[in-house]
Amino acid sequence: MRLHLNLLACATLLSCPSLSTATENPPVEQIMERVAVNQDRAEQLRREFVYRQNVILRLTRGNKKLVREELRELQVTPTPGETEKTLVRLQGKYEKDGKILEYDELGFRPKSLDLDGELIDAFAEEFTGDKRSRDGIARDFFPMTSHKQNKYRFHLKGEEVYRGRSVYRISFEPSGTGWEEFGDAPWSGELLVDRAEHQPVVITTRLAKDLPLAVKVLLGTNVQRLGFKITYERFDEGVWFPVSYGGEFTLKVVFFYKRNIAVAVKNSDFQRTVVSTRLTFDDALQIVQPLKLPEILPRVPQAGAP
Repeated sequence: MRLHLNLLACATLLSCPSLSTATENPPVEQIMERVAVNQDRAEQLRREFVYRQNVILRLTRGNKKLVREELRELQVTPTPGETEKTLVRLQGKYEKDGKILEYDELGFRPKSLDLDGELIDAFAEEFTGDKRSRDGIARDFFPMTSHKQNKYRFHLKGEEVYRGRSVYRISFEPSGTGWEEFGDAPWSGELLVDRAEHQPVVITTRLAKDLPLAVKVLLGTNVQRLGFKITYERFDEGVWFPVSYGGEFTLKVVFFYKRNIAVAVKNSDFQRTVVSTRLTFDDALQIVQPLKLPEILPRVPQAGAP
Protein backbone atom coordinates (compact mmCIF):
# COMPACT_ATOMS: atom_id res chain seq x y z
CA MET A 1 0.00 0.00 0.00
CA ARG A 2 2.83 2.41 0.91
CA LEU A 3 4.60 1.69 -2.42
CA HIS A 4 1.32 2.30 -4.23
CA LEU A 5 0.85 5.68 -2.49
CA ASN A 6 4.44 6.71 -3.28
CA LEU A 7 4.00 5.84 -6.94
CA LEU A 8 0.71 7.73 -6.99
CA ALA A 9 2.35 10.80 -5.47
CA CYS A 10 5.19 10.71 -8.01
CA ALA A 11 2.74 10.34 -10.88
CA THR A 12 0.73 13.28 -9.57
CA LEU A 13 3.80 15.52 -9.41
CA LEU A 14 4.95 14.50 -12.88
CA SER A 15 1.52 15.11 -14.36
CA CYS A 16 1.30 18.64 -12.88
CA PRO A 17 4.16 20.72 -14.30
CA SER A 18 2.56 23.87 -12.92
CA LEU A 19 3.52 22.72 -9.42
CA SER A 20 7.20 22.50 -10.33
CA THR A 21 7.36 25.64 -12.45
CA ALA A 22 5.67 27.64 -9.69
CA THR A 23 8.69 27.06 -7.46
CA GLU A 24 11.18 27.76 -10.26
CA ASN A 25 9.81 31.03 -11.61
CA PRO A 26 9.59 34.05 -9.31
CA PRO A 27 6.50 36.27 -9.48
CA VAL A 28 6.46 38.62 -12.46
CA GLU A 29 6.48 41.60 -10.06
CA GLN A 30 9.81 40.42 -8.66
CA ILE A 31 11.25 39.92 -12.16
CA MET A 32 10.19 43.39 -13.29
CA GLU A 33 11.47 44.99 -10.10
CA ARG A 34 14.94 43.64 -10.87
CA VAL A 35 14.60 44.73 -14.52
CA ALA A 36 13.78 48.26 -13.36
CA VAL A 37 16.81 48.40 -11.07
CA ASN A 38 19.07 47.13 -13.86
CA GLN A 39 17.62 49.55 -16.41
CA ASP A 40 18.17 52.49 -14.09
CA ARG A 41 21.76 51.36 -13.55
CA ALA A 42 22.30 50.68 -17.25
CA GLU A 43 21.22 54.23 -18.13
CA GLN A 44 24.06 55.52 -15.98
CA LEU A 45 26.60 53.05 -17.37
CA ARG A 46 25.76 54.04 -20.94
CA ARG A 47 27.09 57.54 -20.38
CA GLU A 48 30.60 56.03 -20.44
CA PHE A 49 30.23 55.16 -24.13
CA VAL A 50 30.47 57.04 -27.40
CA TYR A 51 29.10 55.35 -30.50
CA ARG A 52 27.86 55.79 -34.06
CA GLN A 53 24.11 55.97 -34.77
CA ASN A 54 22.51 55.51 -38.19
CA VAL A 55 18.94 56.75 -38.53
CA ILE A 56 16.79 56.05 -41.59
CA LEU A 57 13.45 57.83 -41.99
CA ARG A 58 11.25 57.00 -44.96
CA LEU A 59 7.90 58.42 -46.10
CA THR A 60 5.84 56.69 -48.79
CA ARG A 61 2.37 57.11 -50.24
CA GLY A 62 -0.40 54.57 -50.01
CA ASN A 63 0.82 52.95 -53.23
CA LYS A 64 4.28 52.44 -51.58
CA LYS A 65 5.99 54.98 -53.86
CA LEU A 66 8.78 56.93 -52.18
CA VAL A 67 8.06 60.52 -51.22
CA ARG A 68 11.07 61.32 -49.06
CA GLU A 69 13.90 59.49 -47.34
CA GLU A 70 16.84 60.50 -45.15
CA LEU A 71 19.85 58.64 -43.80
CA ARG A 72 21.46 60.47 -40.89
CA GLU A 73 24.78 59.27 -39.53
CA LEU A 74 25.50 60.68 -36.09
CA GLN A 75 28.30 60.55 -33.53
CA VAL A 76 26.71 60.19 -30.09
CA THR A 77 28.47 61.43 -26.96
CA PRO A 78 26.63 61.05 -23.66
CA THR A 79 27.54 63.68 -21.05
CA PRO A 80 26.75 63.75 -17.31
CA GLY A 81 23.58 65.75 -17.98
CA GLU A 82 22.34 64.70 -21.42
CA THR A 83 23.20 63.09 -24.77
CA GLU A 84 24.92 65.16 -27.44
CA LYS A 85 24.78 64.24 -31.14
CA THR A 86 26.95 65.46 -34.00
CA LEU A 87 25.76 64.98 -37.58
CA VAL A 88 28.52 63.27 -39.55
CA ARG A 89 26.72 62.59 -42.83
CA LEU A 90 23.30 63.09 -44.40
CA GLN A 91 21.96 61.46 -47.56
CA GLY A 92 18.48 62.48 -48.64
CA LYS A 93 16.09 61.65 -51.46
CA TYR A 94 12.79 63.20 -52.51
CA GLU A 95 10.31 62.79 -55.33
CA LYS A 96 9.58 65.61 -57.76
CA ASP A 97 7.53 65.25 -60.95
CA GLY A 98 8.05 61.49 -60.90
CA LYS A 99 11.84 61.73 -60.49
CA ILE A 100 13.94 60.90 -57.41
CA LEU A 101 16.37 63.71 -56.59
CA GLU A 102 19.08 63.80 -53.92
CA TYR A 103 20.23 66.31 -51.31
CA ASP A 104 22.74 66.41 -48.44
CA GLU A 105 21.67 69.41 -46.32
CA LEU A 106 19.92 69.15 -42.98
CA GLY A 107 16.55 70.90 -43.09
CA PHE A 108 16.45 70.93 -46.90
CA ARG A 109 13.13 72.17 -48.30
CA PRO A 110 12.47 71.90 -52.07
CA LYS A 111 9.36 74.09 -51.70
CA SER A 112 8.01 76.68 -49.29
CA LEU A 113 5.22 74.46 -47.95
CA ASP A 114 6.97 71.13 -47.37
CA LEU A 115 5.00 69.00 -44.94
CA ASP A 116 7.10 65.91 -45.71
CA GLY A 117 10.30 67.73 -44.76
CA GLU A 118 8.72 69.05 -41.57
CA LEU A 119 7.62 65.54 -40.61
CA ILE A 120 11.07 64.05 -41.29
CA ASP A 121 12.67 66.51 -38.87
CA ALA A 122 9.89 66.17 -36.29
CA PHE A 123 10.02 62.38 -36.23
CA ALA A 124 13.82 62.32 -36.07
CA GLU A 125 13.63 64.50 -32.98
CA GLU A 126 10.70 62.63 -31.44
CA PHE A 127 11.98 59.09 -31.98
CA THR A 128 15.75 59.49 -31.54
CA GLY A 129 16.39 62.92 -30.03
CA ASP A 130 15.57 62.38 -26.36
CA LYS A 131 18.55 64.12 -24.72
CA ARG A 132 17.61 62.72 -21.30
CA SER A 133 18.09 59.19 -22.64
CA ARG A 134 21.64 57.79 -22.59
CA ASP A 135 21.04 56.08 -25.94
CA GLY A 136 19.09 58.90 -27.56
CA ILE A 137 16.00 56.72 -27.98
CA ALA A 138 12.76 58.07 -26.57
CA ARG A 139 12.31 56.57 -23.11
CA ASP A 140 8.52 56.99 -23.23
CA PHE A 141 8.26 54.29 -25.93
CA PHE A 142 9.62 51.49 -23.70
CA PRO A 143 8.25 51.41 -20.12
CA MET A 144 10.98 49.38 -18.41
CA THR A 145 12.54 51.90 -16.01
CA SER A 146 11.29 52.28 -12.44
CA HIS A 147 9.42 55.55 -13.06
CA LYS A 148 7.45 53.96 -15.94
CA GLN A 149 6.72 50.44 -14.73
CA ASN A 150 4.16 51.49 -12.14
CA LYS A 151 1.85 52.63 -14.94
CA TYR A 152 1.61 49.10 -16.44
CA ARG A 153 0.47 45.57 -15.60
CA PHE A 154 2.82 42.68 -16.43
CA HIS A 155 2.06 38.99 -17.02
CA LEU A 156 4.59 36.15 -17.13
CA LYS A 157 3.82 34.01 -20.21
CA GLY A 158 6.61 31.45 -19.79
CA GLU A 159 10.24 30.68 -20.54
CA GLU A 160 12.12 30.01 -23.77
CA VAL A 161 15.59 30.10 -25.31
CA TYR A 162 16.47 33.10 -27.48
CA ARG A 163 19.85 33.20 -29.25
CA GLY A 164 21.29 30.70 -26.83
CA ARG A 165 20.14 32.47 -23.65
CA SER A 166 17.26 31.53 -21.36
CA VAL A 167 14.66 34.30 -21.25
CA TYR A 168 11.29 35.08 -19.71
CA ARG A 169 8.48 36.10 -22.06
CA ILE A 170 6.36 38.79 -20.42
CA SER A 171 3.37 40.71 -21.76
CA PHE A 172 2.30 44.15 -20.55
CA GLU A 173 -0.57 46.59 -20.84
CA PRO A 174 -1.56 49.95 -19.32
CA SER A 175 -2.88 49.72 -15.76
CA GLY A 176 -5.36 52.54 -16.38
CA THR A 177 -8.48 52.29 -18.49
CA GLY A 178 -9.43 55.92 -19.16
CA TRP A 179 -8.05 58.38 -21.68
CA GLU A 180 -6.75 60.55 -18.87
CA GLU A 181 -4.12 57.88 -18.10
CA PHE A 182 -3.50 57.00 -21.75
CA GLY A 183 -1.02 59.82 -22.38
CA ASP A 184 1.35 58.51 -19.70
CA ALA A 185 0.95 54.82 -20.53
CA PRO A 186 -0.16 54.30 -24.15
CA TRP A 187 1.60 51.00 -24.91
CA SER A 188 0.93 47.29 -24.74
CA GLY A 189 3.19 44.51 -25.97
CA GLU A 190 5.74 41.87 -25.00
CA LEU A 191 9.32 41.70 -23.82
CA LEU A 192 11.98 39.04 -23.48
CA VAL A 193 14.00 39.32 -20.26
CA ASP A 194 17.35 37.59 -19.82
CA ARG A 195 16.77 35.08 -17.02
CA ALA A 196 20.31 35.24 -15.62
CA GLU A 197 20.89 38.99 -15.64
CA HIS A 198 17.32 40.36 -15.64
CA GLN A 199 18.00 42.67 -18.57
CA PRO A 200 15.57 43.29 -21.47
CA VAL A 201 16.63 41.52 -24.67
CA VAL A 202 13.75 42.42 -27.02
CA ILE A 203 10.85 44.81 -26.40
CA THR A 204 7.89 45.06 -28.79
CA THR A 205 5.24 47.73 -28.29
CA ARG A 206 2.04 48.78 -30.00
CA LEU A 207 -0.48 51.51 -29.31
CA ALA A 208 -2.90 50.11 -26.72
CA LYS A 209 -5.90 52.09 -27.96
CA ASP A 210 -7.12 53.67 -31.16
CA LEU A 211 -7.61 57.40 -31.35
CA PRO A 212 -11.10 58.51 -30.25
CA LEU A 213 -13.70 58.58 -32.98
CA ALA A 214 -14.28 62.30 -32.39
CA VAL A 215 -10.65 63.07 -33.26
CA LYS A 216 -10.86 61.02 -36.46
CA VAL A 217 -14.13 62.59 -37.59
CA LEU A 218 -13.71 66.22 -36.52
CA LEU A 219 -10.00 66.64 -37.23
CA GLY A 220 -9.56 64.07 -39.98
CA THR A 221 -6.52 62.68 -38.15
CA ASN A 222 -5.67 59.05 -37.53
CA VAL A 223 -2.65 56.90 -36.69
CA GLN A 224 -2.70 53.21 -37.58
CA ARG A 225 -0.43 50.31 -36.60
CA LEU A 226 1.79 52.50 -34.42
CA GLY A 227 4.38 50.38 -32.61
CA PHE A 228 8.10 49.83 -32.14
CA LYS A 229 10.64 47.10 -31.58
CA ILE A 230 14.00 47.42 -29.85
CA THR A 231 16.75 44.83 -29.36
CA TYR A 232 19.60 44.84 -26.85
CA GLU A 233 23.00 43.17 -26.76
CA ARG A 234 25.33 42.48 -23.85
CA PHE A 235 28.69 44.25 -24.05
CA ASP A 236 30.01 43.91 -20.52
CA GLU A 237 28.85 42.92 -17.06
CA GLY A 238 25.74 44.97 -16.37
CA VAL A 239 26.08 46.82 -19.71
CA TRP A 240 23.34 46.01 -22.20
CA PHE A 241 22.96 48.50 -25.02
CA PRO A 242 20.12 48.96 -27.54
CA VAL A 243 21.60 48.09 -30.94
CA SER A 244 18.54 48.31 -33.19
CA TYR A 245 15.23 50.07 -32.99
CA GLY A 246 12.44 50.68 -35.46
CA GLY A 247 8.79 50.95 -36.30
CA GLU A 248 6.34 51.57 -39.11
CA PHE A 249 2.90 53.17 -39.08
CA THR A 250 0.39 55.12 -41.16
CA LEU A 251 -0.44 58.77 -40.52
CA LYS A 252 -3.46 60.59 -41.89
CA VAL A 253 -3.82 64.32 -41.20
CA VAL A 254 -6.63 66.78 -42.00
CA PHE A 255 -8.35 64.55 -44.56
CA PHE A 256 -5.98 65.12 -47.52
CA TYR A 257 -2.53 64.06 -46.26
CA LYS A 258 -1.65 60.39 -45.81
CA ARG A 259 1.80 58.81 -45.44
CA ASN A 260 3.31 55.47 -44.48
CA ILE A 261 6.20 56.29 -42.14
CA ALA A 262 9.11 54.01 -41.27
CA VAL A 263 11.98 54.67 -38.88
CA ALA A 264 15.02 52.42 -38.36
CA VAL A 265 17.93 53.06 -35.98
CA LYS A 266 21.18 51.13 -35.62
CA ASN A 267 23.84 51.77 -32.96
CA SER A 268 27.41 50.55 -33.59
CA ASP A 269 31.13 51.28 -33.10
CA PHE A 270 30.87 51.46 -29.34
CA GLN A 271 33.83 52.96 -27.51
CA ARG A 272 34.30 53.43 -23.81
CA THR A 273 35.84 56.68 -22.61
CA VAL A 274 38.62 56.05 -20.08
CA VAL A 275 39.96 58.77 -17.81
CA SER A 276 43.67 58.67 -16.98
CA THR A 277 46.08 61.08 -15.29
CA ARG A 278 49.56 61.88 -16.56
CA LEU A 279 52.33 63.32 -14.36
CA THR A 280 55.08 65.55 -15.82
CA PHE A 281 58.25 66.30 -13.81
CA ASP A 282 59.87 69.64 -14.57
CA ASP A 283 61.24 72.41 -12.30
CA ALA A 284 58.13 71.79 -10.27
CA LEU A 285 55.65 68.95 -10.14
CA GLN A 286 52.85 69.62 -12.60
CA ILE A 287 49.66 67.66 -12.90
CA VAL A 288 48.25 67.62 -16.37
CA GLN A 289 44.50 67.62 -16.71
CA PRO A 290 42.91 64.16 -17.16
CA LEU A 291 42.81 62.93 -20.72
CA LYS A 292 39.83 61.14 -22.25
CA LEU A 293 40.99 58.26 -24.40
CA PRO A 294 38.66 56.06 -26.46
CA GLU A 295 38.98 52.38 -25.84
CA ILE A 296 37.16 49.95 -28.09
CA LEU A 297 35.12 47.69 -25.87
CA PRO A 298 35.38 44.05 -26.94
CA ARG A 299 32.08 42.34 -27.41
CA VAL A 300 31.46 39.37 -25.17
CA PRO A 301 30.57 36.33 -27.29
CA GLN A 302 27.31 34.65 -26.47
CA ALA A 303 26.92 30.93 -26.49
CA GLY A 304 24.81 29.77 -29.38
CA ALA A 305 24.62 33.26 -30.92
CA PRO A 306 24.31 33.27 -34.74
